[in-house]
Amino acid sequence: MKVMQISPQDTYGIRQQMLRPGLEIDHCKFQNDEDDNTIHLGAFIEGRLVSVASFYFNNNPRFNEDVQYQLRGMATLPEHQNQGFSRELLKFGFPLIKRNFCQLVWCNARLNAEGFYKKTGFEAIGNTFNIPDIGHHILMIKKFT
Repeated sequence: MKVMQISPQDTYGIRQQMLRPGLEIDHCKFQNDEDDNTIHLGAFIEGRLVSVASFYFNNNPRFNEDVQYQLRGMATLPEHQNQGFSRELLKFGFPLIKRNFCQLVWCNARLNAEGFYKKTGFEAIGNTFNIPDIGHHILMIKKFT
C-alpha cells in the first residue's frame, strides 16, 4: 500500500460509489475542495486508488481551538474495507495538518463508522443527527497536544 496526496478530482469516483451512490458526480464535489489549505489523500494498491480522505481547514464553532481541520469524504472501496487503509490515511494525514498548527480535527461520522473513529483516538460529542439524503451522523473530535 502506498499513501500520497492526490487531487480533489481523484477523490470523486470513490466518494460517489461509497458516499453518494446513485447521485451525480457533482454531489461528490465538496465546498473548499480546491482551497490551498485542503489536503486530499489516497491509498493505492498496485497503482489503483482504493481509499480516500480529505482534510479541510475549517473551524467548527462548537470548539475554542484556533486551528481546526475537518475530516470529510473518507471512503474505501468495498473489497478493500477492514484492511487498514483508512487508518493509514489518518496516520499520513495527521502529521500534515499538525504541521499547519492544527489543534483539533473534527468530523461528522456516519454511525456505522463511529467505532473506527474511536479506535483511532476520536471521541463522540453530543447527540446523533440526520443529514438529509445521507443518513445519521455523530460529531467526533480528536485533539492534538
